[in-house]
Amino acid sequence: MSDEPLVLGIETSCDETGVGIVRGHTLLADAVASSVEEHARFGGVVPEVASRAHLEAMVPTIERACETAGIALSDVDAVAVTSGPGLAGALLVGVASAKALALGLDKPLYGVNHLAAHIAVDQLEHGPLPEPCLALLVSGGHSSLLMVEDVTVGVEPLGATIDDAAGEAFDKVARLLGLPFPGGPHIDLAAASGNSVAIDFPRGLSGRKDLERHRFDFSFSGLKTAVARWVEAQERAGTEINVPDVAASFQEAVCDVLVRKALDAASTHGIDDIMIGGGVAANRRLRAMATERAAARGIRVRVPRPGLCTDNGAMVAALGSELVLRGRAPSELDLPADSSQPITTVVA
Repeated sequence: MSDEPLVLGIETSCDETGVGIVRGHTLLADAVASSVEEHARFGGVVPEVASRAHLEAMVPTIERACETAGIALSDVDAVAVTSGPGLAGALLVGVASAKALALGLDKPLYGVNHLAAHIAVDQLEHGPLPEPCLALLVSGGHSSLLMVEDVTVGVEPLGATIDDAAGEAFDKVARLLGLPFPGGPHIDLAAASGNSVAIDFPRGLSGRKDLERHRFDFSFSGLKTAVARWVEAQERAGTEINVPDVAASFQEAVCDVLVRKALDAASTHGIDDIMIGGGVAANRRLRAMATERAAARGIRVRVPRPGLCTDNGAMVAALGSELVLRGRAPSELDLPADSSQPITTVVA
């Protein structure tokens, strides 16, 4: 093995089959096959449909990644795969595929945590992570604040969502407004021509009493309900819904809470660097607000390019490469798929 390991990463936690190839901290290939169109008519991801799509896409996506990277599978030094958290059936497809590759190639296998991979991927774009740093992870299933001392060893949870995650709220509000699934990109687009202060939607867990018990936690269920009630009231009154204004006001409320709590956590723990990851990190308003407010406090913000924020194999390969570089022990071949794998478990 060279000083810079060549690692193939497989990601199948939800509806995207991702295969990434990384040498050290250099991204060589990031192939993704998405089944999102198959889920759109249901308004959300159907686990059985996602699992079958992964089965059909796995081999072609691996082949495409190898072709893009200009390598043969036999060149790979290690195989990494998302072992959790995620949809159980979807995870099983990726874990089984990775086991077959590792066994057939006689290479070490690393079953990695999906959330930790979302943190590690930033190294492909901005270099080694500052230690320590604060990670704000926002996606369809997670809204988390994490203290990261060493992403290959473990992270300390500071706060998490207690109901709807940010991405889930985006999807539900988009449905209320008649926008397509997935909702995040469509709300971002609609909000660009709207007035973000047109409607004063609530900021969950931001009151004085809430902050005593849930200072760094998130809740977007109440916000989603507030948007639904506002839309219903307008419809009863026969008033036309201004979709851009609703989208912008809702988006502003979400981003305000995420950024406010992240900066509070960073200041409280004396951390100068915040890394934002997960699918919602592709949101333009979140990126701009976080950068602007953090700069005013002397805090640096790192956000990967949008293509690396959503689920992908590159992030899994990035974490796998870091594990190899730091000499961490690989997983056993009886590695399980764990749909509720805790963030404190980086390598299964």
